[in-house]
Amino acid sequence: MKKYCLALDLKEDSTLIKEYVEWHENVWPEIVESITNSGIIAMSIYRFNNRLFMIMETEDSFSFEKKAIMDAGNDKVQEWEEIMWKYQQQIPGAKVGEKWVLMESIFSLGGPVK
Repeated sequence: MKKYCLALDLKEDSTLIKEYVEWHENVWPEIVESITNSGIIAMSIYRFNNRLFMIMETEDSFSFEKKAIMDAGNDKVQEWEEIMWKYQQQIPGAKVGEKWVLMESIFSLGGPVK
């Protein structure tokens, strides 16, 4: 199993943040299916103000490249992503068009940093 942590910022607007949270209280079943079909075993998103932090646990065979190809061919995922972009903004240091940014592990209690 692999673990990934990613960050993203929401637009600094309390109404938009509230709406974004509400969307995630009722994620479309097609989105959940696309997540699990890509090899993601568990996913959690945390929020502090407008900063989001995602933790993903995946099968060893998971790759972001494979997930991107799957998502590009899925109309529901594309629709979801278009809706979510209304609420999201790039985190400082992200590449153009990049949403979630992979974070680097710098400390791990009880084991080596992976």
